[in-house]
Amino acid sequence: MTTKDKPAHTIRSGALTVTIWKNASDKGSWYSVTPSRAYKQGDQWKDTDRFDFDDLMTLAKLLDLAHTWILTQPTERKAA
Repeated sequence: MTTKDKPAHTIRSGALTVTIWKNASDKGSWYSVTPSRAYKQGDQWKDTDRFDFDDLMTLAKLLDLAHTWILTQPTERKAA
């Protein structure tokens, strides 16, 4: 995966985002998840992987939604 890769799916709520990435290898494909929180520093928006107490329940819900989304995707496993 490179920074040029596009996410397979993104789920947002306020400043919180869960990005789902599709990964591939010769054995098949799988998904990984990156949670982040946006914040503004001066005039510039940035992302962090640190979360406040008040973020945790919303983040848990976003991760639950990501889990559900991944489960609904067709599997592409190759025989080993």
